[in-house]
Amino acid sequence: MKPPLFVRELTDPERQAISAGLRSREAFTLRRAQILLASAEGRRPARIAAHVGCAIGTVHNTLHAFEKEGAGCLKEKKRGPKDAQPVLDEAKADPLKGILHQSPRRFGKARSTWTLDLLADVAFEQELTPRRLSHEAVRQAVKRLGSGWKRAKKWITSPDPAHARKKSAGPPDPVGGGAPGVGAGVSGRVLVESAGVAGDARLVGRRPVAVGRARGAEG
Repeated sequence: MKPPLFVRELTDPERQAISAGLRSREAFTLRRAQILLASAEGRRPARIAAHVGCAIGTVHNTLHAFEKEGAGCLKEKKRGPKDAQPVLDEAKADPLKGILHQSPRRFGKARSTWTLDLLADVAFEQELTPRRLSHEAVRQAVKRLGSGWKRAKKWITSPDPAHARKKSAGPPDPVGGGAPGVGAGVSGRVLVESAGVAGDARLVGRRPVAVGRARGAEG
């Protein structure tokens, strides 16, 4: 088993540059600064990944990049020449599917369902792509997984265990959202709700009686 990976000791200029990265508006720079400082504090990659909201591979990539480039690794590299090979190729199919199988909230997003644009953001932030891909590029990548976008969205597992029950639950009681009162659901009966433990009962209303049924009852 390999020993846990840690960043080397930081110089004062490096620490200043990394601390400045915490104030960056660029997600790439901010995330790498968080990872490097956490590692300098002695945190293990798995713990850093859970704290920052990224994959362990992203933590390893950051630490290796810092070892080679120093604080220069905080800046995202410029886009290289366009290549015919798709960015999200077969080698990245499993990581992409792994992202889809998690809630966007796991990656610090404010919603619990995926969109193509949101997937493009997260794929870039997780360093699965060297740049943020277009809506169409992500759609094609999902298609290469062997599934269309509509089917891919069904892979997502809700973190809420009651999610399936909520979706399959029927419409609410037409009488109202509160607890049923005495006489509810019985035609011709007065619906009564309690005003409290020590309070008097309160008359809510009378349910109408069908004419045919009323006459039948009289006969």
